[in-house]
Amino acid sequence: MNKTALSLAITLALPGLAFSQESVNEEEASIEKVEVVGKRSPFGATKTNTPIVELARTISIETVTDLKQKGALNLSQSATYMAGVTGETYGYATRVDSISSRGLSIPRYRDSIQELFGSYNSTRAEVYTMEQVELLKGPASVLYGQGSPGGLMNYVSKTPTANKGSEAVLQYGSFDRLQANLDINGALSSDEKWLGRFVGIYRDADSQVDYVTDDTQVYMPSVSYMPTDDTTLTVIGLFQDTESDTAAQFIPVEGTLLPLEDGSYLPDQDVYAGEPGFNRFDTKSNQVTLLGEHIIDDTTSVSFTALWRDGEADYHQAWPTFTGASRYMNAYFGDEVAPTDTYVARTFYQADNTFEQTALDVRLSKLFATGVVEHEVLAGVQYQNVDTDANSAYYFGGGALQGDFRYILDLANPEYTGAPDQAVFDAMYNDQPEQTVKDTGLYLSDHISYGNWRMTLGLRHDRVDNDNGTATQKDSQTSYSAGLLYQFDNGLSPYVSYAESFETVVGLDANDNQLKPEEGRQYEAGIKYAFNNLPGYLTMSYYDIEISNLPNPNGLPSEAAQQQGVSSISGVELEGRVQLGEVSAQFAASVLDAEDPNGFELAGQPDSNASLWLHWEPQSLDGFRMGAGVRYVGQSVSENATVRYETESYTLGDIMLAYRLNDAVDLQLNVRNVTDKEYLTSCLTRGDCFPGVRRTVNASLTYAF
Repeated sequence: MNKTALSLAITLALPGLAFSQESVNEEEASIEKVEVVGKRSPFGATKTNTPIVELARTISIETVTDLKQKGALNLSQSATYMAGVTGETYGYATRVDSISSRGLSIPRYRDSIQELFGSYNSTRAEVYTMEQVELLKGPASVLYGQGSPGGLMNYVSKTPTANKGSEAVLQYGSFDRLQANLDINGALSSDEKWLGRFVGIYRDADSQVDYVTDDTQVYMPSVSYMPTDDTTLTVIGLFQDTESDTAAQFIPVEGTLLPLEDGSYLPDQDVYAGEPGFNRFDTKSNQVTLLGEHIIDDTTSVSFTALWRDGEADYHQAWPTFTGASRYMNAYFGDEVAPTDTYVARTFYQADNTFEQTALDVRLSKLFATGVVEHEVLAGVQYQNVDTDANSAYYFGGGALQGDFRYILDLANPEYTGAPDQAVFDAMYNDQPEQTVKDTGLYLSDHISYGNWRMTLGLRHDRVDNDNGTATQKDSQTSYSAGLLYQFDNGLSPYVSYAESFETVVGLDANDNQLKPEEGRQYEAGIKYAFNNLPGYLTMSYYDIEISNLPNPNGLPSEAAQQQGVSSISGVELEGRVQLGEVSAQFAASVLDAEDPNGFELAGQPDSNASLWLHWEPQSLDGFRMGAGVRYVGQSVSENATVRYETESYTLGDIMLAYRLNDAVDLQLNVRNVTDKEYLTSCLTRGDCFPGVRRTVNASLTYAF
């Protein structure tokens, strides 16, 4: 195996180091260290080529090889082997990938530009379009402007690559999931200055929830032009059309987490509570991205990402009504108004949501020295304009709370009733004004090297204009970050860092003062260790996050300031990889302690997680390989002053078997949740629970050409 292929296969989640397995002369070192450079780019999560091992930050990475080995079918599943990350916060889902890091939901980016805004107005990202998935943990406003203190997820698009082959993939699996993938890559000119790539996806799939489909078509052409060895321009088109329904049914706590009044549970926690023929979640998105990079000289380069994207969603759903008390009819009314105690009223909802985005991020990188101190300076400017529009009709309770029981549903034995006439929704249609957010940011960072010391300093100033159609608000915020790391010769690198984040809040307090942005700050300390005697690494970190300017806690209901709430989050994370001969291992573990301004645990966030993935490729069985993994997710709690729901921990197993018949044909079988464990990922105080992903078996045939 050559160094380039090996480097790609074992790109590490934190340090940018891998190790060659090639034999070396006896007089040379027994283990040769090879720096991974192919996966670091200005379009990644850190926006620089600085080796991740030299940064005082925590970053987890899943390469395209990792995603294939583990059989990740969506973006949520790409994060299930990361420390401190919850990939399936709200269970089996088809609307959106609900990923949390360090107890907080995080935004998603593609090629360093955020690509999802608002609620339920665009398509889900497909993992087959990605070269790798990166999760930058902790506040990142110094690079990206407003965002979550938990971090962000960035995925790198597949783009034209010289001397890379093409492939066609056919997959079939559980719930009649049929998917065909096509990835064609090659030169468009004899001098290879023009390269092209086309990625296509077609899927026809049912799901673990009756009546819920997950059908999609994706077309992703891209062209790269390299007039010189120092200049690359790449244009990427991404067009997606999805026809599906909502997997989350918002099933009551009673009958799932807690027993019903008679001590029993619902026979199927994946029961479909919607209405066939009415429900749908049909989405479309169109996107054009332009990536550019030019090396001016050995010390200076410029790069940019430009993006235009729009999306739309036609969203209809019926769900069990949230009544504020029991969600079952007989218990709510205190009378036998329904034939059985498992009937619920249903709310019917229609929405047509849209968004449009333009964005530009231009970066200049400069290397220079001041005496014995080396600097890598990154200076950038980012502009973003996002328009969102959400119009809806909301028929609360379907009339049942007023005595009209035509649309109630028995969750234990569902017989579907049909939906109200369209005229009912037309009469209550709420046409909301379009909302616009404009954000301009200037940022500067300096990665400083002095001997074995590495220091990173950064600042960014943002100007954010919000216009919600009825009011406008202008905010400005300056964010800072700093990190210090020392690289010992034995591979050990301790570090400390500080980072900030902010998110604007539109509105006025009781004194008619403009609300301040919510602010996050994080202190982090840890170690990164590259093993000396075998290929591998580990990293361990402790972090302390504080989020301020939150709404007032319950103890201060009448304070005029309105933003005295503070939330605290702390935790420890361990992550690493190691190569032991023919076996490679990836491991992760974390614990979390998180409280909201009232001292309650953050809703639905596990207090711990751990995972182990093993991959075996024996030389004696040419072409054969197998993998196995185990994932543990700890208990989560949702509580307020009156109720507390504890969702139990769960442990899941995954397996992979594969065989390469020849250079062109490869067979693979993945099974996730191999024991078909039935579990809940979280329950909320509003009174609903989210079932986890059931066993999925997926077989794939890959033909390379």
